[in-house]
Amino acid sequence: MLVLSRKSNESIVIGAANGIERLMKLTVIGVRGGTVKLGIEVPDNIPVHRLEVWERICGGQAAR
Repeated sequence: MLVLSRKSNESIVIGAANGIERLMKLTVIGVRGGTVKLGIEVPDNIPVHRLEVWERICGGQAAR
């Protein structure tokens, strides 16, 4: 697991193997108490789910 520190309104970018194509941009929108609000930008054809929803969709067969 890669662990990065970001402040509010700072982002990370996850790219394809070629290092140029952007697959996802993740931005910290805000931090309040124990909650972090994230903004996620991905192409329309890439689904985004919370982990517990994704595990339910995969029927518990998903690798972690």
